[in-house]
Amino acid sequence: MTLQVREYATLSVGSGRQRDLDHGEVSQATFDWLLELHQRWNGKAKLLSVEGKQRLKLANYVGYLQSPAGEGIEILPKTELTAPSDPAPLRALLQRMLRSSPTLKHREASQAPLIASQQPLHQWVIGQFLRELTELTRRGLRFDYLNTEDECHYLRGQLDINRQLRQTPDKATRFHVRYAEFSPQRLENRLLRSALDAAAKHCQDSGNWRLANTLRLQLEDIEPHPQPLRDLPRWDTGKQLTAYRAVKPWCQLILESLNPNFQQGQRQGIALLFPMERLYEQYLEHCLRKQLQADYALKAQASSQYLLTHCPIGSQQSQRWFQLKPDFLIQQNNRTHCVLDAKWKLLDASKDTGQDKYNIKQADLYQMLAYGQQYLDGHGDMYLIYSSHTDFHQPLPVFEYSDRLRLWCVPFDLQSGTVKFGDDCALSRGIENEQMPRTAPKAALDYPLGSANFKR
Repeated sequence: MTLQVREYATLSVGSGRQRDLDHGEVSQATFDWLLELHQRWNGKAKLLSVEGKQRLKLANYVGYLQSPAGEGIEILPKTELTAPSDPAPLRALLQRMLRSSPTLKHREASQAPLIASQQPLHQWVIGQFLRELTELTRRGLRFDYLNTEDECHYLRGQLDINRQLRQTPDKATRFHVRYAEFSPQRLENRLLRSALDAAAKHCQDSGNWRLANTLRLQLEDIEPHPQPLRDLPRWDTGKQLTAYRAVKPWCQLILESLNPNFQQGQRQGIALLFPMERLYEQYLEHCLRKQLQADYALKAQASSQYLLTHCPIGSQQSQRWFQLKPDFLIQQNNRTHCVLDAKWKLLDASKDTGQDKYNIKQADLYQMLAYGQQYLDGHGDMYLIYSSHTDFHQPLPVFEYSDRLRLWCVPFDLQSGTVKFGDDCALSRGIENEQMPRTAPKAALDYPLGSANFKR
């Protein structure tokens, strides 16, 4: 059984009934496993919050969970205030956002998008891994010379004189030799074989199952790695293994999340989870880079400025404290043009009162004020980019810190890849817009982002 919910959904102990995307029921065994997973979770943000003995609430991680009892939980993005009835668009959105990740190179098959949209996330990940591995085997695996010491009935390679002199008379006909064998048993190939075995065990799609077994026959001479997570950091990233770069992230996902044999603890399961805030930032960066004109540059995760300087007691030199890291800077001629920050939150344009304040967090406004003072010298435009939905699909009226420093809250349509900027915004001069001439007046415009396929 697979339960489909979205971020911040509530799970309670029950008979496994699917109520809607915001409420679900799991068995007592799965509930206990989730609590155990929460206790040993080492992510930056919490995985869930406990709301009683038989009730818990998920956090802002998306992906797939499968308990040792066999129950699956597919966690999808929360893009609307009210829960939709069809989860297929949310699953397709999550797959598109994963493809925009800079570490994952996606290759589309002829009917892959239609098939993938109907699959749970872990089956889609398995499919991507199998397709990348198929492409790698078509190009050819990388062999390497492995130094081997052996005891043979014939001379091969170099004779080990010291060990041969210590040979006992009953083994006088054998030779202690050292030689280099041209073998496929290099670390990267063994890790791929381990990931392939793990993927084959969890294949539920008939196409993935056939492809996995075909690849296992092709790689039957390669030995699986007994402890892949320990040696995964030793994966060679040199030029000789350029063909391996596309399959490595998918291999790492499977080894770390889809293979219970390599996880720690007594009660194993599947935990393929992604922080939604990070996915949103990567997807937005991918879209913005395609929009900018040639004379503008997008810089992600800038960290050149600090909030303040301070001279500690006993020190003769001032230090810069509290580093400021906005999500994006748009620069022109090495000069910062504007500051952008991505927020994976749902605003409500109807809550335009001094009490509700569109559901904007006050801490976010303080944060943008610090960015504006340090990166723009208190003069220019800044943008908070939220996901677009039914109750927030137009830019909010401008927020003015002063007559020189302004802040815009603008929507980003995740489905169509469209950012809608506010009136008289500075970005209208740096974003390419094919639908209107260059001399068009500044206004609230929809800027097409084009195809969602990621191009390196």
